[in-house]
Amino acid sequence: MILVQEILVSDDVVKQHFLCDLNACKGACCWEGDFGAPLEDNEILTLQSIYPDIKHLLPEISRQVIAEEGVSNYSEEAGENGTSLLKSGACVFMIMENGRAKCGIEKAWELGLTDFKKPISCHLYPIRIKKSDHFEAMNYDRWDICSAACKAGKKAKLPLYVFLKDAIIRKYGEAFYEELDAAAGYMNGDG
Repeated sequence: MILVQEILVSDDVVKQHFLCDLNACKGACCWEGDFGAPLEDNEILTLQSIYPDIKHLLPEISRQVIAEEGVSNYSEEAGENGTSLLKSGACVFMIMENGRAKCGIEKAWELGLTDFKKPISCHLYPIRIKKSDHFEAMNYDRWDICSAACKAGKKAKLPLYVFLKDAIIRKYGEAFYEELDAAAGYMNGDG
């Protein structure tokens, strides 16, 4: 672990290589798993406020679930709020384009319907943020559905934190990323 601006960063975030390969996984992280995408409290409010502007992009079944359950649910097991899920396990905001899962929120952002790109947990994936009363940590979430992304990242020699540069800057700011990059260079013998 390294410490960057009071955030604990797993060595894997710096050492693991990663490059999403949507042709291989088809966006399975949007429909696999036991919980919805983790949401920060302010993101729940944001999703509730932008939902009227983006709901036309979502499948009817998603709109039905959101009408019944809302945009989010609290998971006792995960200990956090996450996006609501369909019975199939898919995120209610998932849409399909060209045989691949895509975030309906991000589609709305691309169309200029909202200035909210998508939940930060989705933007940062496969990094997961763990918070407690005493610390906040960035961890790499290993999942077999991302094995093609690991291979592609290794081939491209693209570290995970570099692949997720925009998301890390969105979450923690440019200065944090620069410090992380310097620490990574030192860890990897470049500094």
